[in-house]
Amino acid sequence: MEEQIDSVGKAFVDHYYHLFDTDRPALSSLYQPTSMLTFEGQKIQGVDDITSKLNQLPFDRCRHVISTIDSQPASVTGGIVVFVSGSIQLPGENHPLQFSQMFHLSPTLQGNLFVLNDIFRLNY
Repeated sequence: MEEQIDSVGKAFVDHYYHLFDTDRPALSSLYQPTSMLTFEGQKIQGVDDITSKLNQLPFDRCRHVISTIDSQPASVTGGIVVFVSGSIQLPGENHPLQFSQMFHLSPTLQGNLFVLNDIFRLNY
């Protein structure tokens, strides 16, 4: 069970940051109307508002480098909690930005997972 949780967590992280770095509008497929994003303390709810926030960031391209991925089962919901740490390299910047991000993945009725909660913070 633990290996499966870790495997799903890693696959999700790989997929999420690949989309973020190369096709940010496609991230909308990972959220639902009940999803909530807390981005640097700002709370945003719903697919449209979350997608709008992510697409309005002041850079088009970036490259995430993941340092750690920790995953746990969220037994109450049958979902998975994923905690990520790493860095973001922005074009034209010499120094990467360190970040932490937590995802609570929750199952849909169809058996897929979506991002119910997403918390992002830069680490200074």
